[in-house]
Formats: sequence, C-alpha cells, structure tokens
Amino acid sequence: MPDIFSHFNYVVVIVLMMTGLYTVFASRNLIKKLAGLSVFQTSVFLLYITIGKVTGGQPPILIKDKSYGVDDEGQALLDGVVQVAAGKDSYIIGGPGTDILYSNPLPHVLILTAIVVGVATLSIGLALTVRIREVYETIEEDEIEAADFVYNLEGTAD
Repeated sequence: MPDIFSHFNYVVVIVLMMTGLYTVFASRNLIKKLAGLSVFQTSVFLLYITIGKVTGGQPPILIKDKSYGVDDEGQALLDGVVQVAAGKDSYIIGGPGTDILYSNPLPHVLILTAIVVGVATLSIGLALTVRIREVYETIEEDEIEAADFVYNLEGTAD
C-alpha cells in the first residue's frame, strides 16, 4: 500500500485516462463524448508534467552578469558559468563542472501548447455539436444515425 502512495500521480493518471476513455467509447451523447475526451487529455497533461518533474531540480532561469567569466578578484571562471540575480545580489549557481540539477522546461512548454490545442479542439467539437443539434434536433448518436439511414434510404428528411 505505501508503494501506491509513492506513485500517486501515476495512479491518478491511470484512473483519469481510463475514465475518459470509457466515457468516449460507452457514451452515445456527443457532449458526454467531448467531456470524456477532455478528461483523457487532462490525464495525458498530468502524465507529461509528472515525468518532466526533476526531484531536487531548480528552474532553469539564468541571467548572465556583466562580469561574465571573471569573479570578484578578477580570476577567470570556467566557460559557461552564469550568475542568477536575487534581489540586489547575484550569485554564481551553475555551469559546466557544477553539481546543480536543473529541471527541463520542454515538457511544460509542450503541455502549454497541448492545452491550447485541446481547448481549440473542444470548442470546435462543441460548435459542431450545436450545428448537429440544429439540423437533427438531437445530440444522441443513435438518433442521428437513424435519421441518416432514413434520409439515405428514402432521399427525404421526413
């Protein structure tokens, strides 16, 4: 049981993913399908953010100081050593040969992009659902398929 708590994020991802996937496959209502798709997308976002987190890692926010490459005594520093501004002071925190661990920002940037795409996809899906409701007067797939069958069979909308 303690092992489950150490991987709590993965358990939540699996539960959300299976809930969203089940909703997409089992529901015949278009709005419920879109909601299930949104839950599934959210689980993927959580998975990528969980994987992208580095335990003990610092944010990779670096600012080069004007005295780049030279310390206070005028001694040359290693190439690539940078300083981070913190209030009035700036501190040397990293560069080649240091033991500082940084988090990779790429997964977080990708997830921000995926969130924008997910919102756009959901809005287009909802707009199409509204249009389908106007034409078929329902958002249930069974009724839409039955109306399409009658229309294709007889060639009329009655």
